[in-house]
Parts: sequence; C-alpha cells; structure tokens
Amino acid sequence: MSSNSVPWTPKILTSLAAPQSLIDDTGLPVYGHFDGPVNELGVHKFRYFDEMDKPASKWANRFDYKQFQFVSIVTPHYIIGVALADIRYVGSAFCYLYDVKQNSLIEAGWLKPLGMGYQMSESPMQGNASIKGAKGEIRFDIEQGLWRVKLNSLGIEADLTLQPEPLSLPMAMCNPTGYSGWTYTQKHNALTVQGKLVISHEPQPLQRVTAGYDFSAGFMRRETSWRWASINALTDTGSIGLNLAAGVNETGCNENAFWIDGERHLLGAVHFDFTRQRTKDQQAGGWRIYSDNGQVELSFTPLNCRQEKLNLWLIKSNFRQYLGHYSGHIIDNLGHKHQLDNVLGLTEDHFARW
Repeated sequence: MSSNSVPWTPKILTSLAAPQSLIDDTGLPVYGHFDGPVNELGVHKFRYFDEMDKPASKWANRFDYKQFQFVSIVTPHYIIGVALADIRYVGSAFCYLYDVKQNSLIEAGWLKPLGMGYQMSESPMQGNASIKGAKGEIRFDIEQGLWRVKLNSLGIEADLTLQPEPLSLPMAMCNPTGYSGWTYTQKHNALTVQGKLVISHEPQPLQRVTAGYDFSAGFMRRETSWRWASINALTDTGSIGLNLAAGVNETGCNENAFWIDGERHLLGAVHFDFTRQRTKDQQAGGWRIYSDNGQVELSFTPLNCRQEKLNLWLIKSNFRQYLGHYSGHIIDNLGHKHQLDNVLGLTEDHFARW
C-alpha cells in the first residue's frame, strides 16, 4: 500500500455521542453514527408496532429480533473466520481456517435449536457469546468494549484479545430497517492481537496479526440481503482496515468506514458489481467496488470461498464469503490517496429469509 495527497473536498461525516441505551425513554431507537459503542441496546424498552400501527405480538417481539457476531483474524499464513448467529428459530455458528499459501479452506459448523446450547451477548459493551459441541467451541467475551476470542476447533487453539490503537473509534451506527424495525451495527477493523494462537500444534507469532469484529442486532427485514467488503491488513506503511456494505444499512446513513493506523474515516455509499450466477464449471469472477465520487475504486479477485445454502420451511440462506486480493485505491477524508496492491481481504454476498 502506498499513499499520496490528491485534490479532495470530501463531505465530512460526523458522529454523535454514543447514547447509554440505544432505545430511549420513549421506546424509540436513537439513529445515526456514534463515537463509540452504546452501553446497552435496551431491546426490552422498544415499542414495536406492526404494519397497521398495532402493537406487535409477543411472537413478533421475540422472533423478529436477530443478532450475529463475526470475527476475522488475519496472519501472514492464515485467515480465520468465526461467526455466531441467533435468528431465534435456531442458533448457528461457523469457523473456517484458510491456508493462504496452499489456497485451502477447512470449516466446521454448528446448529442449535431455539436458544439451546448457545448464548449471545446482549450488549456491544459487555457480555458473552458462545457455542460448543462435537466440533469444538467458540466464545466471544466483551468487557468494556474490548473483545476476547477463544477458539478450540479445526486444530485452532486461540485465546486472543483484540486491541484497537489508542483513540481509534469503531464504526457504530443505527438505522431504521423496513417499516417498523431498526438495525444496530458496530464494526472495528485493523485491531492488534495479543494472547495465544496455535494452529496444528504450531504456535503462531502475533506481531504481524490483525483482526476485525462485527456486532449486529435488531429488528431486521424478514427477507434481507447484503454485499460486504472487509480488509484487515498490515502493510509496509501501516495498518489498514476497511468495511464496505450495501443492501442492509442505507436508510439515513451507511456503515462504510476506512481505518488507517487506527484513524477512522467514514465514507459515502458504494456500489458492488459482480456476477452471482455462474455455471458449475465457471470460476468465481472478479468484483468491482466503487463510489460515484471516485473516493473508492477497488477490484477484488477471489481465491477461495466459504459457502452454504439452506432452503428450509421457515428460513432460507444463500451465503458466500470469498477470500481474495484487493487492488485499487481509497481516498481518505484528509485527501490522502491510499493505493492497494494485492491486499488480502474478504467479500460476501448473502440472501437470508429469517
């Protein structure tokens, strides 16, 4: 990655002081970008109504609320992806290990019915999320906004703390979703990693390891879809983190953000161009991710993919998370142009009925 200054007059996006509770005393969400995590979501205070302005049923209050958490850990030799999701009917999780040199991916998955055998953190500031079974155990512990990740699966033994740079801000925001719902999303990329990481009985040095997390929750659309791009990378000139998305968080503000050495830059909307449909013999094609104003212009070349398709009575999911290389540029909000050349990262294409 290289950077240089270019003529640039961005519209600087500002953030609000994070509220103590996302749901205020009137039972309504606080919308906008925040300067840090909210202390609690306050879901129990939310006044939820149906499409005809009647109070939502107990069933809707229970089953329309969804939550998921994801962590990506990037080492010089491996990428680890770990996710926990609660869609009320079922709890699910996955963990994968991608070997960069061998271009090989192994994975494990968990499914648990109706809240049994797993738990989710109710707060992005404090709490625990976990799942375990025959394929191993995943645990996310959040304390005062800091994430601790414990893994025991796929030959991975990890006890890691994700540490932001001093004064680095997460991307934390809340938007209206659908007619009556809301979505809170919090992400922080290019975090340093401390602790222990052993893969296939080999201890991994952590000096060149970086990570990012995603905490998302809310009353989301019954059918939803998104495209997503993520980078956690250490380069010769510093650390870079990137989160771009389209499809779920564009009502009022978006979740697009770029971190350079921990400094957060909120970005505008972006487009994702790629071909989803392809025959069995066709390789995954490249992606173009760009903004209309030229601030973001990236190409992504997939190398491998973690995918899953579920078509059940109540739920449906078509999930693809690609691992590959980014090239192109991002212009930060100070006018510095950052050139990317074959930087490892992720993209995702997901449809869900939940």
